[in-house]
Amino acid sequence: MLVHPSGIDLSSSTLRLLARHLRRRRREIGSRWRRLSAGRQALLTLGHLRCGDTYGRLAAGFNIGIATVCRYIREAVDVLAALAPTFEQAVSTAAQKAYVILDGTLLPIDRIAADRPFCSGKHKKHGMNIQVITDPFGHLLWASPALPGAVHDIKAARTHDIPAALTRAGIRCWADKAYQGAGGTFRVPYQGRWDQFSAGQRAVNVSHAKIRALGEQTMATLKQWRLLHKLRCSTTRITAIVQAVLTLHLATSACG
Repeated sequence: MLVHPSGIDLSSSTLRLLARHLRRRRREIGSRWRRLSAGRQALLTLGHLRCGDTYGRLAAGFNIGIATVCRYIREAVDVLAALAPTFEQAVSTAAQKAYVILDGTLLPIDRIAADRPFCSGKHKKHGMNIQVITDPFGHLLWASPALPGAVHDIKAARTHDIPAALTRAGIRCWADKAYQGAGGTFRVPYQGRWDQFSAGQRAVNVSHAKIRALGEQTMATLKQWRLLHKLRCSTTRITAIVQAVLTLHLATSACG
């Protein structure tokens, strides 16, 4: 077998954070012996989430079995997911901001037998719908549980009670045309052909696009976690993976 050196573009503080929580988890369950230390388990997990390394490659690199890799990563993902901010916490934080930006994204998945609910007509691919809230500076506040890709953004937002919760809190929210009809404190651009807009409507849409651009940049930053480029796990595990990535993303941003 050929082996080559590799790197993970994360700071050592991110590794120490995850290792610390894994040690705490081991003490809680009374785990006495493991094939890998908490630090090595943390490195294994970061390699999977950040670089998208497969279980087989990680098993070879860490000289352990594939089943052990699967068990270690699942445990670490669950530990991280439990640390992710809840929607209520995100709304509380958002209430201190001038406004927030809401956007949806599709996380591609492998095609499965029951593919109809997971096929996005807009993107022409199978995936899971994720809703993301950012602050005016493009800092990520919250990522929603995953829904099948066939769910439209406005329906996904209502499923998670986002429009109602932000309206109750009096938080203004900028969103794209997919959220037309959300009402409340939502602000969406004018719909129609550009050449039929008045000068005022064009100015509003240009200003709206500039505000939303920061949210789209944050979405691109989130997808630097290469496992999200295409998820090959069970769809029931995707919410936990997104929450784990959210926790690590926030920790990385705080260190930066």
